[in-house]
Amino acid sequence: MQLSLEGITKNREAYLKAGYTLPAFDYEQVRQNTLRHPRWIHFGPGNLFKAYQAHAVQKLLDAGKMDTGLITAEGFDYEIIEKSSLPHDNLTILATLNPDFSIEKTVIASIMESLILDSDNEEQFLRLKGIFTSPSLQLASFTITEKGYATTSADGAILSAIAGDFAAGPQRPASYLGKVAALLHHRFLCGGFPLAMVSMDNCSHNGDLLKAAMLAFAENWSRSGLVSRDFADYVRDTSRIAFPLTMIDKITPRPDPRVEELLSGDGLEDLSPITTAKKSYVAPFVNAEKCEYLVIEDSFPGGRPPLEHAGILFTDRATVDKVEKMKVCTCLNPLHTALAIFGCLLGYTSIAEEMKDPALVKLVEGLGYREGLPVVVHPGIMEPKAFLDTVLQERFPNPFMPDTPQRIATDTSQKLSVRFGETIKAYGKRRDLDSSGLTLIPLVFAGWLRYLMGIDDEGKSFTPSPDPALETISPLLSGYCLDGSPKDLSRLDGLLSNEKIFGVDLYEAGLAGKVKQYFTELTARPGAVRVTLEKYTESPGL
Repeated sequence: MQLSLEGITKNREAYLKAGYTLPAFDYEQVRQNTLRHPRWIHFGPGNLFKAYQAHAVQKLLDAGKMDTGLITAEGFDYEIIEKSSLPHDNLTILATLNPDFSIEKTVIASIMESLILDSDNEEQFLRLKGIFTSPSLQLASFTITEKGYATTSADGAILSAIAGDFAAGPQRPASYLGKVAALLHHRFLCGGFPLAMVSMDNCSHNGDLLKAAMLAFAENWSRSGLVSRDFADYVRDTSRIAFPLTMIDKITPRPDPRVEELLSGDGLEDLSPITTAKKSYVAPFVNAEKCEYLVIEDSFPGGRPPLEHAGILFTDRATVDKVEKMKVCTCLNPLHTALAIFGCLLGYTSIAEEMKDPALVKLVEGLGYREGLPVVVHPGIMEPKAFLDTVLQERFPNPFMPDTPQRIATDTSQKLSVRFGETIKAYGKRRDLDSSGLTLIPLVFAGWLRYLMGIDDEGKSFTPSPDPALETISPLLSGYCLDGSPKDLSRLDGLLSNEKIFGVDLYEAGLAGKVKQYFTELTARPGAVRVTLEKYTESPGL
C-alpha cells in the first residue's frame, strides 16, 4: 500500500482492514475551498503540528464543522517539503501510542497544500503572497522552535541575517522572520486585513516573542523609509493584528523504528525516515502520545475556526499564563528535569524506565504533590492535580514514549530558575509556608551539581548534555572526588547565590546549606547517589 491520495483510495479496504482511520470528508471539495478561500496557514509543519493541530482540523472536517483545510510552509529546511510532504500528497500517518501498547493509526489528510517559504523561489513566494492577500485568511500559526523567534544573539548583537534584512527591506528577505514579515507587509499593502499571528511553540510567552520579532522588522523598515510608517502601526494595532499567547503540551518524539516496522508490517511502503542536508529527521509518519493540551488566548480579529469542538481550549490572556506556569513550574517540566539529572547519574536512558524505580517515582511525586501543588496558581480551566496525575500515572510511564534523560538534561542551567525558582519565590510570599523547609527541590539542585562532575553513581565518566553554562560552572566541581574526605564547598558560594541560575539567592531562601549538605552526601562514595536519593525520598527532611 502506498501513502498517497491514490493509494488510500485504491486500497481503502486494505487500510480499513489493517485498522487505519481514513479521512471521511470530501477531499477534493475541501481542497478547492482551501485554495480559493484559505483560512489557516502554518509555518514549520513538524511532528507536533501533524500529530496535533492537523489531526484536530481533520476531526472538524470529518464532522462537517470546517470546510477548508490547512496550508503549510517551511522556511528553513526546504527538503522537508520536497522529500517528505509532496511525495505523499501531504498525507501523514499518525500513530498514537497508548500506555497499554495499543496503537491508534490515522491517515491525516487535512493539509491541502505545502509550500516553500523562499523569497528566491518566485513562484512559491508569489503563491504565499496571494494567500496573505486573501481576506478569508484568519490565522498564521508557527512551530519554529523558541530560537526561531530570535533577532539577536545571547550578547544582544543583531543576528547577521536579520541585520541584512533590516537593511534591505521586504523585497527579497533571507531570514525566516524576515520572510514572514514581508508576507505580513504584503497583506498590509493589499487591504490591511485582520490576522492572528499565533505561535504554538512550547516556550514562555510565545506570542510576545513573535510580536517583538515582527515589530522589530516593521520599525526598522519604517525608520529607514523602506516601508510606510503606517506598517508599524498596523502590526501594533491589536484590532487588526493579534499575537495570542498559547500553551501546548503533547509529546511527539522523533519517528520510532519500531513504529515504522509495525506500519510496514501492515503492507505500507516507502515509509523510511530521511535526514536532510540540514539534519532534519523526517518521515511520512509521526508517533505521539494520546494526551494533548492546547490553550489559546481568544484574540482573533478576523475570526477563527471552531477548534473548541476538537478539544482546544480558548480563554483570556491571564488564564493562558496561569496554565503555562502550572505546567512549567509545577506539574511537568520540573519533574522532567529531576528525572533527567538523576536518570543520567543512575545510568538510565529512558524516562519510562525511570518510572519503574521506586525512589525516582517518590522523588517526582514529592516534588509535584508535596512541594509544588501547595503554591500552584489554579488556572480555573483545568485541575492541577488531575494534570499532575496524568503526567505521573500515564505520560511519563508510557513505554512507547522513547524520551531520554540525556535529551531533557540539555540546557538545564537555563531551566532551573523557572522550573524551581518560581516555586521557591511563591513559598517566600506565603506566611504559612517557609522555603527553608523544602527538601526535594534543594536535592535536585545538589543532584545537578553532582551531575556536572561528569561521573555517574558507579564512578564512571560521562559527558554532560550541552549547556551554555558548562564552561563556567563545571570547573567549580572539578576538584571534588567521590570520597568521604572533608570538602571545601566555599567555591560554590557564588554559584548558590546566583539568581540567574536558580531564580533566587539560595542563601536568602535558606536553602544553600541544604544544597551543600546534600552535595556532600551525594559525593561521599560511588553509590552515594542512590543512597542519598532513597534517604530523602523515604524520609524527607533533615
